[in-house]
Amino acid sequence: MWSSIRNYLQNRKAGLAIVRLMIENGIRVDDSGRFFVGEIEISDTAISRAASVDRRAVRETATYVLSHPELKSILCKIRPFGSSLADVASALGFSVITIEADPKAPGILADVAGVLAKRGIVIRQALADDPELVPEPKLTIVAEGNLPPDTLEEMRSLKSVKTIMLKK
Repeated sequence: MWSSIRNYLQNRKAGLAIVRLMIENGIRVDDSGRFFVGEIEISDTAISRAASVDRRAVRETATYVLSHPELKSILCKIRPFGSSLADVASALGFSVITIEADPKAPGILADVAGVLAKRGIVIRQALADDPELVPEPKLTIVAEGNLPPDTLEEMRSLKSVKTIMLKK
């Protein structure tokens, strides 16, 4: 997806920054060129500040997106994922496991989920960075309770796992 979008915007540095911000935050543009996160309208000024671009570039990008069907089909329908529990996990009694793995290897989420499932640990949330958008993508798992000590060791032994960090 990202390589296709980047091709459209390769000569529009500000537009690329704006579209990256849109994808990372689930910001969509409607048919009239207004920006929204969910049902909350976001001003051009707010987007320009967040993307570190001139406000006029935001308007130009909205017009450009709406004039290209492939971009429009993505950026008019994108939605925010929802709230991440990772930063509030300790207050909720959850553990957070952050895993760096080979982003091209299939099955890492299934393998990690299997390690937790066989110990009866419930996953409350799983967030995976898009390897096309994030230079060093991570898989973040929010799990109920504290993890038994051998859990991380078994996860470290999974073939595509590079590093694991635990936050309680």
